[in-house]
Amino acid sequence: MNFRSKLLLLIMVAGLLSSCFTDRDDNGVFASEINDFVWKGMNAVYLYKDFVPDLANDRFSSDEDYGDYLNSFDAPEDLFESLIYMRPTVDKFSWIVDDYIALEQQFSGITTSNGMDFGLRFVPGSSTEVYGYVRLVLPNSSASAQGVQRGDIFYAIDGTPLTEANFSSLLSSDTYNIDLATYDNNGTPQTDDDSIVPGTESISLTKEPYTENPVFLTDIIDVAGENVGYLMYNGFTSTFNTQLNTAFGNFVNNNVQHLVLDLRYNPGGSVNTSILLSSMITGQFTGEIYSTEQWNSDLQQQFMDQDPESLINRFTDNDDGAPLNSLNLNTVYILTTGSSASASELVINCLNPYIDVVQIGTTTTGKYQASVTIYDSPNFGRNDANPNHTYAMQPLVLKSLNSVGFTDYDNGLAPDITLEEDISNLGVLGDVNEPLLAAALDEIAGLSRSTINFIEPVELLGDNNNFVPFSKEMYIEKVIPESVKSKLQQ
Repeated sequence: MNFRSKLLLLIMVAGLLSSCFTDRDDNGVFASEINDFVWKGMNAVYLYKDFVPDLANDRFSSDEDYGDYLNSFDAPEDLFESLIYMRPTVDKFSWIVDDYIALEQQFSGITTSNGMDFGLRFVPGSSTEVYGYVRLVLPNSSASAQGVQRGDIFYAIDGTPLTEANFSSLLSSDTYNIDLATYDNNGTPQTDDDSIVPGTESISLTKEPYTENPVFLTDIIDVAGENVGYLMYNGFTSTFNTQLNTAFGNFVNNNVQHLVLDLRYNPGGSVNTSILLSSMITGQFTGEIYSTEQWNSDLQQQFMDQDPESLINRFTDNDDGAPLNSLNLNTVYILTTGSSASASELVINCLNPYIDVVQIGTTTTGKYQASVTIYDSPNFGRNDANPNHTYAMQPLVLKSLNSVGFTDYDNGLAPDITLEEDISNLGVLGDVNEPLLAAALDEIAGLSRSTINFIEPVELLGDNNNFVPFSKEMYIEKVIPESVKSKLQQ
């Protein structure tokens, strides 16, 4: 979702909630103005407001009571965190930032990357030592120029061994050296006897401005005389919707009868793009309910009163008038890992009531909520933002439900076929022998699942998306209903 679209949605929300709380600044409250902004914004739009007693509309008996409450927090971050509902399990994704200029640059597409997509895990047998493994390399990037390859292992950054305590700081630098190692599986399928063997080679990587085409890899594979489309899709980025539709056009023109959709490293993005992708996979459900939205009770009632249809997202047959290339499939095979998040999970969840979704890999992240940026201004929009500070918030504002009402998959979506990526044998992406793709092709061919070499899932501590702010966000792009526009003009 682009910056302008998010602001429009935010202003819509703020207008709906304009009468839900008093402007306490006009009543002589001298509490921190930033803390005042934090509470008002969360009271207005936070998805889990109904479950946070301190956000109740009648929480304070007087303006003085409200001021004392705000002044009890030393920093806006402390107040914000106190208002988060079940941080470890439910709301893992709301943010507050003290520099919205940098945030705006991120949302406008100004991103930096060294091109190394990686995962992080504990060293076998350790609960503190960490190693990284390269999952893919982006073309025309620093990593590709330096010869980094899928399957490379690194155990240290700039000579400092990775640990759970330091990997975030070490990998946040714009330039660093990865110190390579090898992965020794000890000749067994178990992972508890594996080891990381430090090497002597290091590679210098530099993050640079980079625009990633999420349509990373496509192919058509013959399986028992039938055409199987393979698509590795790495981000729901609306600016590349045309490229996505073109890929499906190639599938349609080549009579693709099955589809393997590889979302294993896809952190999510645009809800609208997830609708388009799901409509390309199917095509026979145009106009049917894809997902519905649930906001906090105050906002939900406002939407229901003014335009209930705006809470519904539907399958479509076009992208702003451009016809979609659709496969009309009744089954899709989707590859996932713990890095598959938000809009990736939305595709799985929202297709499930309509077609057979065969999920292969490991359990997904568990993010079914969407967020919006809000500023310290009368309507929480960017215009007229308080010039005295640059704080902004990115709270969760709604959750998505599929057509039968399923949501709240906090622990992720579990696969039908559990198959961990084997670090000692990651394989070549798109190759028929790559383990996850091979498992999908075996399913299509009707081969027994017992032929798959199962590996016990290993916890994923993090990945490269942890170092890109809001990379796992799910955004909404929608036209403001006329009824809402008229209310904003009052």
